[in-house]
Amino acid sequence: MGFSQQNDSITKPIIPIEKVELLKNINMTFDMRMEFRAYTFRGGDNDYDGIQFQNGHTALGISGKLHEKVNFHFRNRFNRDSNVQTLDQLGNNIELAYINVKASPILNVFLGKMSAFYGGYEYEFSALNVLEYNDIYNNALAYVTGAGISYQAFENHTFGLQVLNSRTMHYDDLYGDIVAENIQEPVWPVAVVGNWRGNFFDGKFQTIYSISYSNEVKNRGTSFFTLGHKYQNRNLTLMYDLHYSYEQVDTKGIMTGILNNDQIAEDVTYLENWLRAEYRFSPKFQGLLTLMTSSAYGDVTSSHDHMRTSYGYIPTLYYSPFKNIDLRFYLAYIGRYYDYSDYAVENLALSDYNKNEVRVGFIAPLLLL
Repeated sequence: MGFSQQNDSITKPIIPIEKVELLKNINMTFDMRMEFRAYTFRGGDNDYDGIQFQNGHTALGISGKLHEKVNFHFRNRFNRDSNVQTLDQLGNNIELAYINVKASPILNVFLGKMSAFYGGYEYEFSALNVLEYNDIYNNALAYVTGAGISYQAFENHTFGLQVLNSRTMHYDDLYGDIVAENIQEPVWPVAVVGNWRGNFFDGKFQTIYSISYSNEVKNRGTSFFTLGHKYQNRNLTLMYDLHYSYEQVDTKGIMTGILNNDQIAEDVTYLENWLRAEYRFSPKFQGLLTLMTSSAYGDVTSSHDHMRTSYGYIPTLYYSPFKNIDLRFYLAYIGRYYDYSDYAVENLALSDYNKNEVRVGFIAPLLLL
């Protein structure tokens, strides 16, 4: 028996020919970072070693032009929790899901789940390219739902403003029974973020400054300031960030963990410095050095508010063997040291500890389409 090909095959392509043209305006990326880790923790209650392969970052991104004035952006991070959040009704694995409307040549409108307009160059890097963040951004909520605008007031100066949810979950779902007596859920847990991007000396010196206030609970919130600076000249790039966060209710969890009294810490301050230097030795080799400090202060007593300072240093070497694809092999050392104050040691039974880690792996932001 036989059948004609016309009767038992698809007569039309899956993607109609008239829609193939749309693919020219669609970009699809697949970001990967895999590494082999060897690490040790020493001090405090930490005394162990570890060796493992790890998928440090895996994400699928889709962006495109829907209209001459409308773009969309979507990114799914596979390393994150996919449970639907009670406030914004998306999983934390969905990092980006927003549209960008070009209202005029100098005004853009953003709607959906997006990254907050926080300042600093540490925050500018995708998690794909950061082996370890400093304490604030390691614990900050970076992707939230809301609306924003960017306005290019001058050729080298752009201003941004956002109104966002301050979190993705209702407070009770986020913290459960670990709350203070005076904490109540606000009508709208909202965050307002403003930033300024400056460009000087033909791009050799740039800035990203930001200021924000987020209403975490009723009548109480977080004030966050960031000053980011970047110098670039030929093969050398230097970046320096200063971060200051005053939190009437602790949102980073660091001070809450230090006090460990089954309550959310209040009147907390975090102060950070972050420095990154990049130097390209040749088209194939690039060296990086990241240095950072983070200090945590809590309203414990008037004379003993400093609780902990962490230090970090990350020297890294990149090797890029190919010209037409951004595939980087890397070797890095991550050193972190956590130094507790005398008050924390004597009254909270805490002690200093450190982490030492060596990583060998690859970073591949792959453009699929």
